[in-house]
Amino acid sequence: MTRQHTTGPGRGSHAVEVRGLVKHFGETKAVDGIDLDVDEGTVLGVLGPNGAGKTTLVRMLSTLLQPDAGTATVAGYDVVRQPRQLRRTIGLTGQYASVDEKLSGRENLYMIGRLLDLPRTEARQRADELLERFSLTEAAKRPASKYSGGMRRRLDLAASMIGRPRVLYLDEPTTGLDPRTRNEVWEEVQSIVAEGNTVLLTTQYMEEAEQLADELTVIDRGKVIAEGRVPELKAKVGGRTMEIRPTDRGDLHRIVGALAEAQLDGVGGASADEEAGSVSVPILSDEQLTEVVALLGARGFALTDLGTHLPSLDEVFLALTGQKATHQESAPEEVAA
Repeated sequence: MTRQHTTGPGRGSHAVEVRGLVKHFGETKAVDGIDLDVDEGTVLGVLGPNGAGKTTLVRMLSTLLQPDAGTATVAGYDVVRQPRQLRRTIGLTGQYASVDEKLSGRENLYMIGRLLDLPRTEARQRADELLERFSLTEAAKRPASKYSGGMRRRLDLAASMIGRPRVLYLDEPTTGLDPRTRNEVWEEVQSIVAEGNTVLLTTQYMEEAEQLADELTVIDRGKVIAEGRVPELKAKVGGRTMEIRPTDRGDLHRIVGALAEAQLDGVGGASADEEAGSVSVPILSDEQLTEVVALLGARGFALTDLGTHLPSLDEVFLALTGQKATHQESAPEEVAA
């Protein structure tokens, strides 16, 4: 059931509004004039390489850092002028679990509930609700130090939900997790949004961005360099790629040569992938696709497969930032800047 939230002062259709946000660390401008909006009840994925400024942005939006310039409102509250009110409307899960390892899972959640001024009975009830929701009831009395990495991450997410936040910041929430636990975290994030909450997700994992985000903002060196839905970002990078798989692998380079010789208008340079047994041809229109197919037929090439695809999000990331995307198994930690 979707919860109805009370509104903060001046709240509009955007749960988060950022204009011209700037943060310096000495001579380094970690965040350099960022603008972004996050619609209520959606997930905004903030994508970028290490050091792009993602964590610095989240720390400013959660009142842990003071911006040097610009404005930001979250759930209608100004991050500089109304920090106390804002903190009561947000939750934050950082790159690594921040629970007290000496306390049990239940004690961790109860303590946070009390710090948020929940009455004792409500704090206990809320802790038990979240332990059940995150499949931690059986481990509720065990010290957090005895939890696996995935259990700690789930406990951390539960802790961020104790105060029923309207806006949840997830700063690279699946760093270091195995694929099964990562999928469990994704499912919880989707449930959180389905209940009407808003999520700002920072990540450098392509799979995570495609799975969770309604909109993407790509930042690099503290600046927004692209934004939009995944298909829109893919379209910005370029057209489709045609994949041709000949029956005879010996035809790979002959197909490349035939396309180069034909010099079809608007058809990019073809390339052969001997390991995959295919030829890739950049195309911009259906007419060009038809011309390539007609040429291959006229030259008598036998094919086992032929299709087209848009650029992957990995390719988008590389084209926009000049860096290869990070994948789940080997992600380094982002520095503060």
